[in-house]
Amino acid sequence: MNVRGRSRLSSFQAPLVAGLCIAAFFGAALAQTAAAPAVDMARRAAELKSLRWGMFICWSFSTFSGKEWTPGIRDVSFFRARSVDTDQWARTAKEAGMGYILFLTKHHDGFCLWDTATTDRKVTRSPLRRDVLRQLRRSCDRYGIRLALYFSEGDWTWPGAEDGKGQKGGSHPEMKKAQLKELLTGYGPIEYIWFDHAVGTGGLSHKDTLEFVKSLQPGCFVGFNHGDQQGADIRLGEMGRPGPLEEHASAGPYMRDAPSRNYLLAEFTYPILPPHQGGAQWFYSLPAHDRLCHPAEKLFQDYRGAVLFGNIFSIDVGPDYRGRLRKIDVETLRQVGQWIRDTQKEK
Repeated sequence: MNVRGRSRLSSFQAPLVAGLCIAAFFGAALAQTAAAPAVDMARRAAELKSLRWGMFICWSFSTFSGKEWTPGIRDVSFFRARSVDTDQWARTAKEAGMGYILFLTKHHDGFCLWDTATTDRKVTRSPLRRDVLRQLRRSCDRYGIRLALYFSEGDWTWPGAEDGKGQKGGSHPEMKKAQLKELLTGYGPIEYIWFDHAVGTGGLSHKDTLEFVKSLQPGCFVGFNHGDQQGADIRLGEMGRPGPLEEHASAGPYMRDAPSRNYLLAEFTYPILPPHQGGAQWFYSLPAHDRLCHPAEKLFQDYRGAVLFGNIFSIDVGPDYRGRLRKIDVETLRQVGQWIRDTQKEK
């Protein structure tokens, strides 16, 4: 066959060959997708249990208001921080023997601590002008710390909300999904999401929220501090205590809902600040309380309880106006870390 004949035949066959190649490609892709193993969540639960304890970081409008909830803010420059030291946060977590940081991405006031495309109510529009979550992700990677996220489901800036009044946080399911998509596709692997249900679902049910999260990161655990628990695979314990997974009361005073059958893991958390008069508790309080802190002995006892029952324990700390942890918090956490290392040496 001469070259000319081959050329004519190739032209005739080209569409057929291309079609077969495309079909083969998509067939292989579908076969690969079908063959892809499901995430082994029991193994993932074991991974999270091995992290043992972590640092819950709450830094937002409430840092500067001296109040737990901060409604009525229209100008994002209310968040007046001009510096932040995420390396200090991650380094202190490492020194404390912690395995992860749980970071508040958005509280009920709708102020986002990442560079979201969904709203101008965000930290990159504040005087700080930094994507704090991205910076924290880098710090965590630098110090070998895993990352988990807190997210308020409802938002006082959404339609139907009553700013700061009770549990009416408005409804905007598409916005909620858009923000979660940013968080779960732009900041690497997320260990779990701590959903705060205090001002409602935001218009997307817990069932749909859980399914949406799993569609983006199948291995990410999902928990709700209260409200419908069905399908949740981590039991959150706001103001909770160490205890076995089947002891639902360990989840604390806010968990009054029937437990999920899917729980594989239990978490509990409380602020490093003991109860006090004036100022916030979960966020940085006031300079007058800079020497107020739970003793290292209490934290170490609860750490040991977490290990005993296979829980994870996230102690809440509030960075100050400069974006740094208080000196007393650093000293206390370092002491716990030293006791953890001493205990490990004894084994």
